[in-house]
Amino acid sequence: MWFSISQSAGVISYDSFMKTITLPLRNLMNRSPSCAFLLILFLLVCFATPPSAQAISPPPDGCYTGFTTAEGCNSLQSLTTGVGNTGVGWYSLFANSIGSYNTAIGAGALDLNNADNNTATGAAALLLNTTGDNNTATGADALVLNTTGTQNTANGAFALYNTVGSGNIGIGYQAGFALTNGNSNIAIGNIGVAGESNTIRIGDSAIHAGIFLAGITAMSPAAPNQAVLVNPATGKLGSADVSSFGVVSTDPGNTAVGDQVLVSNTGESNTGTGFRALFSNTSGAGNTATGAEALENNDSGGYNDAVGAFALSSNIDGSFNNAFGNTALSLNIHASENTAIGDLALANNDSTGNGKAQFNTAVGAQALLTNTDGDSNNAVGVYALGFNTTGAFNQAIGVSALLNNTTGSFNVAIGDTAGNNVTTADNVICIGDLVAGDNVSDSCYIGNIFGQPGGSQAVYISGDGKLGFQVSSRRFKDEIKPMDNASELIYRLKPVSFRYKAEIEPSRPLGFGLIAEDVAELSPDLLTRDGNGKLGSVRYDAVNAMLLNEFLKEHRTVQELKKEIAALTATVKEQASQLQKVSAQLATGRVRPTGGLALSKPASHPVARNE
Repeated sequence: MWFSISQSAGVISYDSFMKTITLPLRNLMNRSPSCAFLLILFLLVCFATPPSAQAISPPPDGCYTGFTTAEGCNSLQSLTTGVGNTGVGWYSLFANSIGSYNTAIGAGALDLNNADNNTATGAAALLLNTTGDNNTATGADALVLNTTGTQNTANGAFALYNTVGSGNIGIGYQAGFALTNGNSNIAIGNIGVAGESNTIRIGDSAIHAGIFLAGITAMSPAAPNQAVLVNPATGKLGSADVSSFGVVSTDPGNTAVGDQVLVSNTGESNTGTGFRALFSNTSGAGNTATGAEALENNDSGGYNDAVGAFALSSNIDGSFNNAFGNTALSLNIHASENTAIGDLALANNDSTGNGKAQFNTAVGAQALLTNTDGDSNNAVGVYALGFNTTGAFNQAIGVSALLNNTTGSFNVAIGDTAGNNVTTADNVICIGDLVAGDNVSDSCYIGNIFGQPGGSQAVYISGDGKLGFQVSSRRFKDEIKPMDNASELIYRLKPVSFRYKAEIEPSRPLGFGLIAEDVAELSPDLLTRDGNGKLGSVRYDAVNAMLLNEFLKEHRTVQELKKEIAALTATVKEQASQLQKVSAQLATGRVRPTGGLALSKPASHPVARNE
């Protein structure tokens, strides 16, 4: 911790020091707020730290990086990674290092803060706040002792001075002053009661002749059905029969709770809860905004639901959108009919302002986070379709499913990290956890299929109904032996033509093949059966292998016959050559018969070869 006080006995840590001063400060506050304020100023003086404890040296004048502004002695002195902060005043946001989107105006405002989305205006406003977020304090010492409470709104000097609870609203001098750890209270001009929750108190406990609320005239406890019933003895609201409460609007059915809510509204049936919720809404109707700056810029868009800080904050005229989660659909401008559930879900949707990014559904933190103009996508799971920009009609179910897809469309991924190799391809199907697939259009990848897919290899259905690929490697087989004459049974198969029955194939095209019952009589091994043992289909792949064996046998026979024919042909040619020689000799009379007989002179016609 950056803060210490030297003593003769050693060093007191910041935490020990705060424990030492907090209880006396509370006791002094209960007796005199003005005296407590002096003690707080003393505390601020103690926060002056040596240069070695400062996060930035020398501190910048006015403008930090990360759209942060600091003006005043030691304002935002400890900032490291926080962004979007504004500190104006002596030691405003002094200890803030990682907190973001805070605004502190006034000496010591948000001095110890390290949380997000807090606004403090006034000396010592939210002075001791450390980790509480989404608080708004306006007025000197407003929410001064709050440390971890969240979503509190205090407007007025010393308003919600003591509270460490959450969801409280205090309006007026010392409003909610007595509240400590209670939650969800509303105190308007009333100091409240320590420890209570879910209570509304308006005005002090004195008996009044009449009670007047904004937009309600001549109302008294004697006529509870006219509008809002207020019990002057306790300051609590009772039963109510009203269409609007606390709204500056000429149209009915609006509800506004929080600072700068529905300030420009002329529409009806709107509900705004939280800082600047539906701030710019004019004619938009039927909207619900709950959270700081939810639907802040909505103008004419209607029937949107935004729950969460900055949800649908940029929407102008988009309608029928649903955003539930911090920053969900925050940059949507014109697009309609999107649903985002989860922090940052569809956060960049329609950030281009083209209005094309419609009909998207994102369920899960950062699902469809970077989508800009893609439409009709469905992403269910954290980071699902997280990097999609313009891809459309994609379906991703599972953590990080189709995470890296950017422009690809009509893809389907089911399973954690399914389809993570798909970036720009279309019509890709990936089913199963960790089935990443490939960036190849018109392809399908399914996990837990036996065998290894390759090239254009066909899908195979085994006899027990499993889907896979035929494998041929020796490592998958045993009892390997030549087929020999086993394939000769194919000569007894009876190929037929047929048509499927209409209930199987309505178009009934002409087909060619075998009948399973006929094949069963020859070889049951050539058939598949269903789970009940009934005949299913012929194993045509096995028939093809047998045909190959018979073909090879015939091929070898043909080759041997060719060799024999070649040898016989050579012999015949040799014999013909010898006969020609003998015939020639006979023709010239050079061949004499044995036994001393002389041949007569050859006749005028030639001698036949067979003579």
